Amino acid sequence: MAKLDLEAAARTARAAAEAARTETLPRFRAVDVETKDDGSPVTEADRAAERAIRSRLAEDFPDFGFLGEEYGEQRSVDGPCWVIDPIDGTIGFSRGIPLFTTLIALLEDNEPVLGLIDCPSLDECFVGWRDGGCWRNGVPCQVTPESDLRRAIISHGDPFCFELAGEEAAFARMAREVPLLRGYTDAFGHAQVLSGGVGAMVDMQLNLWDAAATQVLVPEAGGRCLTLAQPNQKIGLLFGNPALVEQLQDFLTSEILETR
Repeated sequence: MAKLDLEAAARTARAAAEAARTETLPRFRAVDVETKDDGSPVTEADRAAERAIRSRLAEDFPDFGFLGEEYGEQRSVDGPCWVIDPIDGTIGFSRGIPLFTTLIALLEDNEPVLGLIDCPSLDECFVGWRDGGCWRNGVPCQVTPESDLRRAIISHGDPFCFELAGEEAAFARMAREVPLLRGYTDAFGHAQVLSGGVGAMVDMQLNLWDAAATQVLVPEAGGRCLTLAQPNQKIGLLFGNPALVEQLQDFLTSEILETR
């Protein structure tokens, strides 16, 4: 296969995120919520957004596979694969909280090479690709230079996920020792790390579609991203300013699967 044109793929991903906005924003605060078999919430906005994303991506890259939260895996060849979370933060979306995002990543040889985090309510889109940098609305962005754990804002995912990951002690230690510990959860928190407001984030019990975009974007924004082993075939992420990541790593017991 010819070398991937990641910049062109990023333009298509951006267009797909715009298509998702046409499905999510009109339904925001005007949609019913259902419960999936795994206990997680879903709305018609999730499903409609994923259909719109898949359709737009397939226009430009008809031979690529798909893995999406709502419609599963579709791979006809062993080649590049789009990974989609149409609404990351469905709980907040369903309760009228405007911090939901859309996530799109591209895998090549099962490795993330392109990532996008779109924040529709804020009209901010973060996109980047391997060796191409990280961009917020077309402007380069970087993780914070702040490396002092006493001054940096540190964010975390849902506390119950630390319990599921066997990292209750790590969360308790962060609560004791990090003055500016704040719960900017889901990929909204990830985006705040990319733009430098949040210094680092610890997020546990993630699926591939929750994590793949961030795994690309953080190093392209000058940060470090650790992928952590978790129970139940989940993964965790610790990412942000490299010095902060190194300090926070000492709080955790999870095995490191990958460092970027």
